Amino acid sequence: MRILVTGATGRVGGQVAARLARFPAVRVKALTRQRAVTIPGADMVAGDLTDPASLDLTGVDAVFLVFPSVVADHAARDLIAALAPRPIVYLSAHGAAPGNSIMGSHAYLEDLIASAGPYTFLRSSGFAANTLAWAPQLRQSDTLRWIFPAARRALIHEADLAAVAVRALTSDGHEGKAYHLTGPEQLTQAAQLETLGSVLGRPLRFEEVPPARAASLFPASLADAIVAGQSAFVDHPEPVTDEVARLTGRPARSYESWARDHASEFRSGVGRAAAGQLEDRDWVGEFRSGGWAGAGGSA
Repeated sequence: MRILVTGATGRVGGQVAARLARFPAVRVKALTRQRAVTIPGADMVAGDLTDPASLDLTGVDAVFLVFPSVVADHAARDLIAALAPRPIVYLSAHGAAPGNSIMGSHAYLEDLIASAGPYTFLRSSGFAANTLAWAPQLRQSDTLRWIFPAARRALIHEADLAAVAVRALTSDGHEGKAYHLTGPEQLTQAAQLETLGSVLGRPLRFEEVPPARAASLFPASLADAIVAGQSAFVDHPEPVTDEVARLTGRPARSYESWARDHASEFRSGVGRAAAGQLEDRDWVGEFRSGGWAGAGGSA
């Protein structure tokens, strides 16, 4: 079985490709666009999802799709037509619904995919990796200046998303399903910071920033959407499901587990190269592709 994995340089796609590459009966084609990356056991292929003609789909039997939502919606119809009728496992977001936000983009992709052929939708809660946006501040100080400390989410570890994706791609019974995937607990952002502090062995302090100053924290074009999404989680916390445990046979990983896996990225002693990778990341692109909290509850 030959599986095309998109987003192979990302946190979820990279893990999906690496896990699939360990299956003797699976051949992985890992799609990359810019960065030269090697995944043991996978065939690295160049291509751009916004240019379907650039994709080598020869022999591909199924697809794991991470799509650059909003910014690439203009190419979505042609892309899905090119991938069809192969089964597609799509990394979507809980709360996908028609509209002009990232949630509308996810809903648009879901509609195209469902009309094209077999599908499985992984509707994720917020990514635990969203909190890496705090790393530049916490490498410099024990104080985090951020919005809505009482916003409560059920953040999910990227490894759990990858595990469910692999299960959906390699076993029967997932066609036509939409799975709401979450972490195992609701934590306020203040509690998330406290957990990080415990893991790092540092007393971290949350200094609330008024929403009106959010433009200083986020890309200006997305600040309003992020603030609205975070605000909603104060009065309407993100729900918790048991789908990860049901589908993988093991409990979803806690935020503490995620923090331990990524502790080095928050420490002041992180190497210059690693620090640069965090500070120079394309936060706008990650928001649009489902890597940011906001816009009505997207991952």
